[in-house]
Amino acid sequence: MGGTIAMAPSVSGGIVPAFGADDLVASVPGLADLDVKITTESLRALPSPSLGFGDLVALSERVRHEIDAGARGVVITHGTDTIEETAFFLDLTIPADAPVVVTGAMRHPRSAGPDGPANLYAAIRVAMSADARGLGTLVVMSDEVHGARFVRKSHTSSTGAFVSPAFGPLGILVEGDPRIRGVARTGLTLAAADKVTDVRVGLITVAMGDDGALLNRAGDLFDGLVIAGLGAGHVPAAMVPVVAAQAERVPVILSTRTGAGSVLRQTYGYPGSERDLLDRGLIQSGFLDPAKSRVLLALLLANDVDRHAITEAFDRYR
Repeated sequence: MGGTIAMAPSVSGGIVPAFGADDLVASVPGLADLDVKITTESLRALPSPSLGFGDLVALSERVRHEIDAGARGVVITHGTDTIEETAFFLDLTIPADAPVVVTGAMRHPRSAGPDGPANLYAAIRVAMSADARGLGTLVVMSDEVHGARFVRKSHTSSTGAFVSPAFGPLGILVEGDPRIRGVARTGLTLAAADKVTDVRVGLITVAMGDDGALLNRAGDLFDGLVIAGLGAGHVPAAMVPVVAAQAERVPVILSTRTGAGSVLRQTYGYPGSERDLLDRGLIQSGFLDPAKSRVLLALLLANDVDRHAITEAFDRYR
């Protein structure tokens, strides 16, 4: 799909897309020693901030086609900026047991010590592993195996940027051998409907002193909203009327900007607390972070799911 793993320095400065899937596979030592046939396709060549839901629909369809045609597993190379959203989208739209593994790189191929070849080798080994079957979409970086619904990018440049807060990785690679412990899937599968490209889901991050003016101006542009609240799922008291008004109009998901942990349900009771907001019709995101909450809500709306079913879907991630 593109990303740093497939970039090189340009004459004008900075790195830009430069390599296709064939180039990436050719750069990985040791693949010839594996008992596996690898076919390649370059679907996109984009920095991941430029990918959109239309690209993810095309990717999901392509992955399902490869699995239906007999692929043992599928590996996707991708930019790290939005790798977690893409992995979660695939996790929601591909029900097959065959491993779907997403990987990338923090250092480009022409840098000192590029991590792309090692990550791609590890991803292929995981895609070959019987222990990876039935676990949904996985993200493999730095010899760690992460579940799509847990993984987050936590650093701008470190090769150890990817973590799974609270739960940890599902496995690691030891001498190239995947050691994976299973985790139950939620069982939720949604169609990768083309309509998702037309659905607008806003993501509003709350800050100290926020009075909801931005949300009030932008809210009517959206079919649904995700609120990245403070702490355990809170907003300033001055913001409550605006948030409540939006919740009467469209589905509003209450998440947290903290980076780890679940939105609470019943601990705090002041105006703007999680109890107050849930009583006003907001839907809690559970352990899903704001970015993944946006992906799930967009797919639910694209599948014409009603508010009760939206609540039930998010309850799977408690």
